Amino acid sequence: MVLHSQIEGLGNPTKIIIIHGFLGMSDNWKSIATKLALEQFEIHSVDVRNHGRSFHSEEFTYEIMAEDIKTYCDTNNITNTSILGHSMGGKIAMLFSTKYPNYLNKLIVADIGPKSYPPHHQNILEGINAIDFNRITSRNEVDAILSQHISEVGTRQFLMKNLFRETSDTFNFRFNRKILTEKIDEIGKALPDNNLFFGETLFLRGALSTYILDEDIDSITRHFPKATLKTIENAGHWLHAENPTAFYEALINFIK
Repeated sequence: MVLHSQIEGLGNPTKIIIIHGFLGMSDNWKSIATKLALEQFEIHSVDVRNHGRSFHSEEFTYEIMAEDIKTYCDTNNITNTSILGHSMGGKIAMLFSTKYPNYLNKLIVADIGPKSYPPHHQNILEGINAIDFNRITSRNEVDAILSQHISEVGTRQFLMKNLFRETSDTFNFRFNRKILTEKIDEIGKALPDNNLFFGETLFLRGALSTYILDEDIDSITRHFPKATLKTIENAGHWLHAENPTAFYEALINFIK
């Protein structure tokens, strides 16, 4: 099966693939994708498996998600692309670049490193799993339940973007909460030690985020010898949403 995607700037010769993060979807990158399309790029914003409008599957590892990107490229005749991945999507992009470097022109990784990360989404998983959609009749009820577990309004709004009417009477999330809960340990796994990518690479980190620390730079440059690191001021992990102007400026300067 092939990943669902939103394509903008169709027909432009230079392709960019955007891969969202955990519990996200291609819609999260709509504004960035539209701006890039105006710069004469063809943008493919994908929904990874078990997310958005892509297929659900019990298989959920970085290896298989990197294969999904290869299948997507092959299906769409994409052979020379830049890939932008955020958080979990950055992990997918990193692994893909080391396995299939000939597909890539440039790699952009947003606020994630190649190291392993301990599980840290417990409150979010508790919140989304506390919802019984057989009893839900409105979006406000979903938000009320989520708020018992997740204090940050922005995080709840992010999750609520996944809410849709499955039937005229029932709601559901687009992401596969059962499998993502069961496979949560996969999300933090490190890039394998011997995986290297020698192409041009940009790591972007939020100044207010702790996902990429100064002590992680050695690990980054070991896997990605041509990597540069840029810090986006006044932004945390959601750097593209929290400081979109600085994020986009760094992104377009690197791609061009």
